[in-house]
Amino acid sequence: MKPIHLIAAASIALLASTSVGLAEECNAAGAVGTAGSASAGDTSASSVGTAGACRTDGGTTSSIGSGGSAATTDGKVQSKTHINDNNGDKLKAQTKAQAVDKGTFSKSRTKTSTDGDTLQSTTRTMSHVPGEKPVKSTTSKKIILPEQQ
Repeated sequence: MKPIHLIAAASIALLASTSVGLAEECNAAGAVGTAGSASAGDTSASSVGTAGACRTDGGTTSSIGSGGSAATTDGKVQSKTHINDNNGDKLKAQTKAQAVDKGTFSKSRTKTSTDGDTLQSTTRTMSHVPGEKPVKSTTSKKIILPEQQ
């Protein structure tokens, strides 16, 4: 047998003998997310947040993600995300993005959280051109995982 075939055969034998941990099925699972963007003049800002949870016989696992961006042709931009892991299945994330150009601005903020069986996310956006009425928007989603039976 050629050396390359011997290595391939040994690798297959090793993989076949390796025990694989089986994932537990979710008794209840859910996901939530919101996103938004705002633009005015030469500015724009966007943010997004998502969260998910899976309840098994062994407990609840959660995940969370958030991010954002801002842009302008001639001004200042700022985008920051903060994620807190408070206690196992209690997670919080917040993203703020803002672009400013001589009084014209766009901003977007998303807050997302998991707290045991509750998942929620809220995105607020606002854009403004001096002398005009600000444009605002809010999107919220909240779900509660069903009780175990």
